Amino acid sequence: MQTTFTQRVGISLPIVQAGMAGVTTPEMVAAAANSGALGTIGGGYLSPNALQTQIRQVKSRTDRPFAVNLFIPQDNAPHVPDLTPLREILNPIRHRLGLDPLPEAVPEPPSFEEQMEVVFDEAVPVFSFTFGIPTPAVMDACSKQGIATIGTATTVEEAIEIERAGASAVVVQGAEAGGHRGTFLPYAEQPLIGTFALIPQVADAISIPVIAAGGIMDGRGLAAALALGAAGVQMGTAFLASPESGAHPLYQKRVKEGVETDTQMTRAYSGKPARGIRTRFMEALSTQNTTIAPYPMQHYLTQDIRKRAADLGMTDYMSMWAGQGLRLATDRSVAEIIVDVMQEAQQVLRSLSNL
Repeated sequence: MQTTFTQRVGISLPIVQAGMAGVTTPEMVAAAANSGALGTIGGGYLSPNALQTQIRQVKSRTDRPFAVNLFIPQDNAPHVPDLTPLREILNPIRHRLGLDPLPEAVPEPPSFEEQMEVVFDEAVPVFSFTFGIPTPAVMDACSKQGIATIGTATTVEEAIEIERAGASAVVVQGAEAGGHRGTFLPYAEQPLIGTFALIPQVADAISIPVIAAGGIMDGRGLAAALALGAAGVQMGTAFLASPESGAHPLYQKRVKEGVETDTQMTRAYSGKPARGIRTRFMEALSTQNTTIAPYPMQHYLTQDIRKRAADLGMTDYMSMWAGQGLRLATDRSVAEIIVDVMQEAQQVLRSLSNL
């Protein structure tokens, strides 16, 4: 099934496997690519060396196009708040998990510039970005090297800005989507526009291919997105419980057992709004928004808690990002899921053509 998007990035199916930081594996990315979709490495938190290793592992498993997703750094360093109230909440949890009190120093995120050097050196076919727009110099360098670029938007205004920057396509992320919201313009309130309300509005406003994301789990979702003007879909939650997923086994279990009311938006883990399966940790910080540190500081302040909780199998303190369509999740392989999605989409489109 060819669309303007598949033609632009050189794939055969209008499906993008979402680059879920901490969950995607080289096996997942390669399986998606070998099935005709666009596999994506979730590289936002990876060091340049780790990113290079994953890219080379994907290359050893496929000769098809794939993408690397990275986080755009903030223009200004976040204001460092008084962390005393947050320490008073986090330190008892750390003690419960056998961790020392929070250290004074907060780790720095990986260098975006060094991550991009790896993308260029490894000639990654597609570069996707979230939380903003790269500098014109980065976009120009991608264009000169023949690297397709895909931005992430949560509003029409953001999609227009991404097109103006010269991107090849844009992921339109609805409020149903699991994981971090890609919002980057300074809205007074977080825009929570649903996927299917947003797709046609964006499709009418821009000329580059639109990739629908958020709550799309099967062929019905793909067919509906195409009908609304999308040229493809991005799916993440649908692959969380696959054998190729790097998600913790208990995380996968919660996904397979979950229903649409089990997720909520939270800033508790990273400082940015993100949708995940509800946990005790979210609830503990739900009334403490004023004490939550800004992104990415909050991510690093809670990192030890999430890692130790995973080691101990304590899901109440793990981050388990998932979208509102998780009731439809299965434990089938990535290849089987993609085949099922395409077959169902084609059946739906044929049945609609007979109306």
